[in-house]
Amino acid sequence: MSINYSERIPNNVNLSENKTLQRALEHWQPAFLQWWDDMGPDGSTNYDVYLRTAISVDPTGWAHFEHVKMPDYRWGIFLTPQEAGKKITFGDHKGEDVWQEVPGEYRSTLRRIIVTQGDTEPASVEQQRHLGLTAPSLYDLRNLFQVNVEEGRHLWAMVYLLHAHFGRDGREEGEALLERRSGDEDNPRILTAFNEKTPDWLSFFMFTFITDRDGKYQLASLAESAFDPLARTCKFMLTEEAHHLFVGESGIARVIQRTCEVMQQLKTDDKAKLRAAGVIDLPTLQKYLNFHFSVTSDLYGNEVSSNAATYYTTGLKGRFEETKIDDDHKLQNAEYEVPEVAGDTLGTRKVGALSALNERLRDDWIADVQAGVDRWNRIPAKFGIDFKFTLPHKGFHRAIGMFTDVHVSPDGRMLSEAEWTHQHLNWLPSDEDRLYVHSLMGRCLEPGKFANWIAPPSRGINNQPVNFEYVRFN
Repeated sequence: MSINYSERIPNNVNLSENKTLQRALEHWQPAFLQWWDDMGPDGSTNYDVYLRTAISVDPTGWAHFEHVKMPDYRWGIFLTPQEAGKKITFGDHKGEDVWQEVPGEYRSTLRRIIVTQGDTEPASVEQQRHLGLTAPSLYDLRNLFQVNVEEGRHLWAMVYLLHAHFGRDGREEGEALLERRSGDEDNPRILTAFNEKTPDWLSFFMFTFITDRDGKYQLASLAESAFDPLARTCKFMLTEEAHHLFVGESGIARVIQRTCEVMQQLKTDDKAKLRAAGVIDLPTLQKYLNFHFSVTSDLYGNEVSSNAATYYTTGLKGRFEETKIDDDHKLQNAEYEVPEVAGDTLGTRKVGALSALNERLRDDWIADVQAGVDRWNRIPAKFGIDFKFTLPHKGFHRAIGMFTDVHVSPDGRMLSEAEWTHQHLNWLPSDEDRLYVHSLMGRCLEPGKFANWIAPPSRGINNQPVNFEYVRFN
């Protein structure tokens, strides 16, 4: 299905036939562009960037490449095509027709879900605003900007739903999405992880590998929703999210590759010598992995949650790949294992599967993250280096859920306050670590050149050579 680019707001939802909605979104559009100007990539307005733009929502049309100035990027509203006769696949409404309008009894809950998802999209752009000033290559700079414009379009997707289905309340929520700011003391973003700083490219790669992967699982569960416009919106967003995960996983892999090359060259694993050589030692990479994994774990919420159960039974939010799961899709009598803290002991217990849906989604995400870490571990092994990256225990460095008030080591041991205070900087980036990583950040923008701390990619974007002029400066 082609996207109509002749209208002021590109779309495949026949916007021209709904003049009220069209006027509302055309009123919001200048505010969005002002937000992009204020909070989008710093100093990039005049750059010509080799961007991917969706021109249709079928499998062949979502990747058209050309040099584009980012303010001219064709943000718009794209939903996957509506399926005739589509039925609800889970919960109390299983077997009924999907909803094209919001049921009155679920109105406030659905609005909260859409606002929370929508709030993450501009937040990540704000978090990454200054990274272009320290890009390690033109290739990486282009990838950053691609992620940024697509997060901007995902904001459009959520705002469309708010405007189209929630009336005045939705319009006010759409405006508020442009008013909150990541890290602002008075008006922060809704979720804590989206108020953390992304001060360097190592943090950016970890964010896109780990936190954007949380986005994949949240979008996938919303793509199962009985509210069909939300499901169709999220399905299309997922096609773009895959590139963000690639940027993160391949970015870290290239950092590991470069470090291993220097370790082999210098025949050392000494942190001081490796830092003197200008690369990031593997234990410091592990600390960044620990930090981003634990902070993102909190995004899934409490292990046992009545809200999660309600979302499922009412059909608002399903499980990851709901229709591929072999059970009754109602879960009234099913159980699921969740972690448990009993005194000074860590264990597990079984609870009703409905109340454990947050934990199940977190477990699906962890398995996916682990697969990526396993791929990273092939790199040191290839060099004959005895080092393996590992994911920390679920309870490590948590601020939400049953581990909030306890300290847990990465290998799953309960720690006293004193032990934690004494040891936690062995597991999380210290100020010294962050300052060192920060010291490596410097612009490297000659085509085909890369900063010393990161290896070139094995291939370019869209079959272009690695030394392609991915960004042209004017």
